[in-house]
Order: sequence, then structure tokens, then C-alpha cells
Amino acid sequence: MPENQWPADSVTRRKVSSIIPYARNSRTHSDEQVAQIAASIKEWGFTTPILVDVDGEIIAGHGRLLAAQRLGLDEVPTMTAVGWSDAQKKAYVIADNKLALNAGWDDDILKIEMQELGDLNFDLALTGFGIDEMVLLFDEPNFAAGIESDQGKLDELDPKMVTCPHCQVEWDLREHGQG
Repeated sequence: MPENQWPADSVTRRKVSSIIPYARNSRTHSDEQVAQIAASIKEWGFTTPILVDVDGEIIAGHGRLLAAQRLGLDEVPTMTAVGWSDAQKKAYVIADNKLALNAGWDDDILKIEMQELGDLNFDLALTGFGIDEMVLLFDEPNFAAGIESDQGKLDELDPKMVTCPHCQVEWDLREHGQG
């Protein structure tokens, strides 16, 4: 690749029908995730072009192509990697996905941002976070001392019954000083 020339220097539109998925792409895209990408494209348009090689084979952006097809788009923005070796293309197919997964979250800042988006009545599903993730983010653990009715009778322990897998004899471990 010539010095200072990057695929991102030039974005061009290509016909969706001319783009070839990489047959050995190891990253998978569920129907739910493709629907999320499609919703994102509907809300904001295409913000990240599909990266292809000079023959139009995808290096990065398989999910975006599937979303574009789901939306019935005729063209999508693409960037072309010129001069990349087969090894560079194969490695980038993996690296593009894995490097993004290696990032983390600042939960305190994320919580503030999500709260503000909610206050603005923005559809939080467009962020890609599911309900379970939102519950975990906002559900503060309660470390206050419990009362006896919360935990049952604290002076009566439930039996710790075990069964011998060979003879099927059952006994309470507490009676043998192990519970």
C-alpha cells in the first residue's frame, strides 16, 4: 500500500448485488443482530462503509451488508483495500471484529448517558443494549442488613442432604460435622 493512502481516504457507493461475502467469515450474525444493525441504519444512515477488496469481496462489514439487504437498499458505501495481501485480508476479517470486542465500558458514564437518553424519550433499543443488560446496569445491589423474615429462621439450618452415588444411602452432612 502506498504510504499515506488508506482505504478510508475514499468512499464510493457500490451496488449491493456486486458485493461478495467472504465465504470463510468466522463472525456470525443472528437475525436479531442484523435487525439491530438495520434499525441503526434506518435511524442514522450508513455511518461505517463496508470494506471490500479490489474484487468486491467483503473484508469487514458482513452484518452491514445483511442489514442493507434486509432494508432493500440498492447501493451501500464502500471503501476498497488496495494492495493488501491475502494474509492481510484474512487477518483483518478477524481483527476488525475481535479488536472491537476487546473494549470495555465505564459503567458510571454509560449509566448517565443512558439515563439522559431515556429522559429525552430516545429509543434505547437502538443502542444495542437489551433489557437484561439495562437491568444489570441500573439495578443497584442492596447491601442493607436483612431481617429474619427475609431469610427464614436463622437458628434453624436446612438439612444438607447428600446421596451416595453407589449405594443410594442418603444422609445429612450436618450430622457428620461437615455442614
